[in-house]
Amino acid sequence: MTQEEKDRIVIPDENGDEHLFDELFKFTVDETGKSYILVTPVGEEADEDEEVEVFAFRYEDRDEEENDIALFPIETDAEWEIVEEMLNTFSEEDQ
Repeated sequence: MTQEEKDRIVIPDENGDEHLFDELFKFTVDETGKSYILVTPVGEEADEDEEVEVFAFRYEDRDEEENDIALFPIETDAEWEIVEEMLNTFSEEDQ
């Protein structure tokens, strides 16, 4: 997948400054019905030996037509385990 093909998302920080991220992938957990999104900061390309910072959020669709979503922090260890498992699967497929 080339850089141009990735979906991008703008996420404001606690100061209201907006930051651009590339979407790695989204997934929904069937058992809970909760959806998650994993993103990386734009401009941080992964070299062979370097790790890129990945951010994960739970999200809910606000307006599907405009692809508008609300992001929420992941708060439980169980949710983090699910996200880490999906990221590991995604990373293995990417190699």
